[in-house]
Amino acid sequence: MKLSTKGRYAVTAMMDLAIHDRDGPVTLADISNCQGISLSYLEQLFAKLRQTGLVEGVRGPGGGYRLGKPANQISVADIVVAVDESIDSTRCKGNLDCNKGERCLTHHLWNDLSERLYEFLDGISLSEFIKDPEVRKISRRMDSTASRIANMFPPVSKAS
Repeated sequence: MKLSTKGRYAVTAMMDLAIHDRDGPVTLADISNCQGISLSYLEQLFAKLRQTGLVEGVRGPGGGYRLGKPANQISVADIVVAVDESIDSTRCKGNLDCNKGERCLTHHLWNDLSERLYEFLDGISLSEFIKDPEVRKISRRMDSTASRIANMFPPVSKAS
């Protein structure tokens, strides 16, 4: 089983959001700059995350996104499933028809792996991640880099 880019990026974006949630709403542009994820891709992911209630949008000046629930109530599995990512390692997607309409020899093995993987990801909350000192250290470094890049290219004001 391989987690696709969609699942990885969704988890990364939600981690960034959880780390900065205390500072107020976070813009997708900020997440894009810090994490190196395309803004249009983030917009697609956040539409799905918003539909499932994992994030909520905040309109107006200073707007952006914030967590839709406390970080300790959002698991990595919640995020992966919200963006339509499968945590299924079977060939048949759990339909028991992997070998010409019948269960294959290794179906039980791959199904068990899928269940364990889901349980593992479901047992990890965003709040656990943001408490990790190494994660905090990496986040500070990424924030600093994104800030330096933004300062190199200040917004261009439009003439009246």
